[in-house]
Amino acid sequence: MENFTPISSLIGGLMIGVSAALLLRLNGRIAGISGILSSLLPPWESGNGDTGWRLTFLGGLILGAAGYGLTTGGAPVVIEAGLPVLILGGLITGIGTRLGGGCTSGHGVCGIARFSGRSIAATVIFFTVTALTVFVTRHVLA
Repeated sequence: MENFTPISSLIGGLMIGVSAALLLRLNGRIAGISGILSSLLPPWESGNGDTGWRLTFLGGLILGAAGYGLTTGGAPVVIEAGLPVLILGGLITGIGTRLGGGCTSGHGVCGIARFSGRSIAATVIFFTVTALTVFVTRHVLA
């Protein structure tokens, strides 16, 4: 377990939790990435003047990851799938977040923290399907 980093994992988890709590407390919004992003795109544009915080939030995700990569050298990223598989996976994920009424950040971080039964069920389904997908792709299709 050479990549096990409990201190940085704890710090990262605390930062995610604090930022989600602050967004809810100060802005009354759930930190669900799929909802934040989809509200910026037509035909779901919110149109209620909250574009600024949504762009800032998404920009922070990108700049935070870039800043981490630049200051630490980043982790090597190896993508073993081809472009068509990545595009299909992205489309399926997008459809799933719409059908599930949110993504892992909205349900898994924010919903479970609020003891939402719907979010707990959604998160259990996310992890179950993920485990089955990994099993099938590594052991059945390999």
